[in-house]
Amino acid sequence: MKKLALAAALTVAASTAFAGNPLPPIMDDVVVVEETTSSSGGGLLIPLLLAAAR
Repeated sequence: MKKLALAAALTVAASTAFAGNPLPPIMDDVVVVEETTSSSGGGLLIPLLLAAAR
């Protein structure tokens, strides 16, 4: 009788251990940093090159 009670207790404990699905892995968000360049010097480069060529 003790073996039957022990087997029943182990069966109940084992069945609850496998109940449900595992959680999906939690992924961290990827942070993308875009570097911007200043366009204030872009209009100055061509006239300087033209002045240097003369």
